[in-house]
Amino acid sequence: MSSLDPAARQDGGSTGGTEMAALYDLLLRYDQDSGEYVPQLAESIAANDDNTVWTVQLRDGATFSDGTPVDAAAVTWSIERYLGKKGTHTQVWAASVEKMQATDDSTVTFTLQRPWREFPALLTSGPGMVVAPSSMAGGEFAPIGAGPFTLERFASQEELVLTARADYWGGKPYLDSVRFPAIVNETTRLESVQSGNVQISYLRNPENVHKAEEAGLPGAVYTANMGGTVIINNREGRPGADERVRRALVAAYDPELFNQRVQSDSGVASSDMFASQSRWHSDVSGAGYDPDTARSLLAEAKADGYDGKITYVGINDPETQRSAVAVQAMLQDVGFEVQINYASSINDLVKMLYAQHDYDVSYAGFNVLDEAPFIRMYGNLHSSSASNVLGYANPDMDELLGRLQTARDDGDQRQTLADIQALVNETAPMAVTGPYRLFMPFADNVRGVQLSSDGILLLDKAWTTD
Repeated sequence: MSSLDPAARQDGGSTGGTEMAALYDLLLRYDQDSGEYVPQLAESIAANDDNTVWTVQLRDGATFSDGTPVDAAAVTWSIERYLGKKGTHTQVWAASVEKMQATDDSTVTFTLQRPWREFPALLTSGPGMVVAPSSMAGGEFAPIGAGPFTLERFASQEELVLTARADYWGGKPYLDSVRFPAIVNETTRLESVQSGNVQISYLRNPENVHKAEEAGLPGAVYTANMGGTVIINNREGRPGADERVRRALVAAYDPELFNQRVQSDSGVASSDMFASQSRWHSDVSGAGYDPDTARSLLAEAKADGYDGKITYVGINDPETQRSAVAVQAMLQDVGFEVQINYASSINDLVKMLYAQHDYDVSYAGFNVLDEAPFIRMYGNLHSSSASNVLGYANPDMDELLGRLQTARDDGDQRQTLADIQALVNETAPMAVTGPYRLFMPFADNVRGVQLSSDGILLLDKAWTTD
């Protein structure tokens, strides 16, 4: 990781969320067994009858590692700082929350712009990672939080070492310290757990997940919908601005073949936004593979002057090269001419996709969570979202996303997601590969780790038998 600031980085478990939760804690955690949001640093959370006002009661006696109290003023300061620095969920927050108030020293009230029964999900992520006001006392950010550990050593791209807090509100952690080594290669991470050099790791690649499960490793697992997505630049001046070209690209893409060539048949191949493993799966299927339709649509676009050329952008490493070559072969099979451009680093790739929008097609993960699908659906598909890498702007989609947020129950939410799938089939903003199962294998001696939302692991009660 390059930063320990929750406002300056992605906050999922595989992108630093576990480390930051250890430093700052979470106001709430998501309980995987009950499917409910439960208090962590907060004492309680409650909503009014229509889910437009949410009240968080803070724990008496909770302190930051500098000894100052975790009170309502500190919590609102932390969230306002996060929003001011445009943390990951800032846009969803701005589109959802009308005001936030410290109504007394131990109470924070959130008034929403419209009903939203999944609002607590935001407090299990970046906005709920509580940073002490003293973190900015020196002018530059210092990692001072309310979590169970404090910083001992941080060397970016090398290791992070944290030390247990004796005055943590939940009691001193069982582990005296926790070390997070920087291991970029996923296969090496798996081998490190198997050899005993590492006790916990994160695996996303379906081949490695399959190997870990075949080896019988214990651990935690969760599913990210649309974990694999062929993204199409819908913006003016790009081939994907033509709906016929987009529909041809989607129809040319074969999830089954991608799974065979890139994931060694270890993944889940599905063009559905919410595949059969999801609680939101419906009878509206994804558009699916249809090469004859792809050729016909491409021929129509070419007859109107389109040259058939597509630029695919990826990162220059073996795993993503396999993805690029597989997509290139599928598109060329129906008549596209595909050039692959490789970025030299993940930072350069993010810049090309999200800042410069300099691509026609690429491969990414939308990683939509079953427990709170609106958050990343909004980020990836709403016309006004800055993280909408597709450049997709459709007022019908914006209206459907509003319906998704205000859904009263599971049935209403499932129907809205089915309507979103139908609109995606019609307008073809992207091609879905399928969900990803993310697995965090544990060494045999690990106990007491809690899985919250988005792969964030809580370590305050973790211990080992050795």
